[in-house]
Amino acid sequence: MHPDTLKRQVHSIADLRHVAQRRLPRAVFDFVDGGAEDEKVVRRNEAALAEISFLPRPLNATLERDQSVELFGERLSVPVLIGPTGLAGMLWPRGEAESAQAAKQAGTVYTMSHASTVSIEALAREVGGRLWMQVFLYRDRGLTQDFVERAHAAGYRALVVTTDNQMPGWRERDLRNGFTVPLRLTPGNVIDMALHAGWLARMAQTPRFTFANYPRDVGGGVLSVAARIGSLLGTDIGWKDIEWLRGLWDRSLLIKGILHPDEARRAVALGVDGIVVSNHGGRQLDAVPASVEALPAVLDAVGGAVPVLMDGGVRRGSDVLKVLALGARACLIGRPQLWGLAAAGRDGVAMALDIYRREIDRVMGLCGWSRLSQIDRSVLYGTTALGRN
Repeated sequence: MHPDTLKRQVHSIADLRHVAQRRLPRAVFDFVDGGAEDEKVVRRNEAALAEISFLPRPLNATLERDQSVELFGERLSVPVLIGPTGLAGMLWPRGEAESAQAAKQAGTVYTMSHASTVSIEALAREVGGRLWMQVFLYRDRGLTQDFVERAHAAGYRALVVTTDNQMPGWRERDLRNGFTVPLRLTPGNVIDMALHAGWLARMAQTPRFTFANYPRDVGGGVLSVAARIGSLLGTDIGWKDIEWLRGLWDRSLLIKGILHPDEARRAVALGVDGIVVSNHGGRQLDAVPASVEALPAVLDAVGGAVPVLMDGGVRRGSDVLKVLALGARACLIGRPQLWGLAAAGRDGVAMALDIYRREIDRVMGLCGWSRLSQIDRSVLYGTTALGRN
């Protein structure tokens, strides 16, 4: 789709989702869009943010508005970062490089997933910019260490350890679609793929993609590597492993997946540089609070000692400002940048980031804020904003 055509059709992140739904085979779209079990947490993430309102002060003069934010010694042009999302190359050829280019152009961070179809080194060499790297704590700690050392050598500026993936989430959309490991191709989803000619043509012109960051002896294709990755996950990770990672990595270290304030306190005590309040977008455990519901208690527990970020359900620029007003430093987005990627590659991701930028600017103008530092919990109205259950 030509970027000008897309701009005429897309006015919001929700519009990008609709375009992605049309352009992707159902099994692929559902893999991106779906969550665990009944997907209650997926819906709750958005609903909890929607319950918060602003108390504007429109008589404050806001001729110029600055939405830049400082994070780990760097100034980002927007308080929206791209979080780690696996298999972006399944939506668009070399999808991770496309998204990273869009993030670089927008002056923000791109976080590479462990399950990328572009390698750690290739992304740093070909795109560069503000790159962070996601890691898992595997039973094979040597594999985790390999990721850490490669990211360090390639110049990645932060390490994001995801801790809420000890077991694979039960994603029933994928099961119904046959999108499993190993993949079960049904006549229905084979036909569906064939009917999405644009996607099929793009993918046919691309070398067979795999998880590019894993050793070749694990297996050549996505399915064999995915099966090995699943076998490496375990529930035996603990704080000793965070201490071990801290010793390996001398740049910014963040823990992603914290919801409990006691976990946040422990992380700060161990020298972690940042926390991402996250429920994995509702893709792991379907019986947890919305990220924004857990955020106030985590922020209170941390007490400003380290930056706190949040992901989960952020679909509008107003959502970003609600999260920042509660006290977080920035938001990460997952599905929205994937919807943009599926719609138009790099141009679609750039459009998603620009939608957030324009919406943030509009809300700041309407509420009477010139700088992000002017907002705190006093500008919010709603039970979540007040930290009530």
